[in-house]
Amino acid sequence: MAEKRAIKRRFRRLNAVFGESEPVYHGFTIDISEAGIFLKSNKVFPPRTVLNVELSLPDNVVVIFQGMVIWAKVVPPHLVHVVKKAGGMGIRIIKFVGGEREYHKLVEESHH
Repeated sequence: MAEKRAIKRRFRRLNAVFGESEPVYHGFTIDISEAGIFLKSNKVFPPRTVLNVELSLPDNVVVIFQGMVIWAKVVPPHLVHVVKKAGGMGIRIIKFVGGEREYHKLVEESHH
């Protein structure tokens, strides 16, 4: 089946910390794009929730942004190892607080 998205997503696993006010929950990215990320985590917020996200890039660079949950999928803990699709959230980047240039560079490098 052909890719329907206008913005290409690239597989990239990055550690993430996130939360509504303070980033206190842990997860990691499955893929990234110019517009947002797919964040895998046991803690899932409902759509339209605004989150503060910190991504740990290589070379000890931290990218900080606000993002909105676009979709969310909860997978019960006892089914995590048998469910084909991972639980987590699709998060659209609203605004960068820090590391914007480094994030865009990483997305571009992931295209190659």
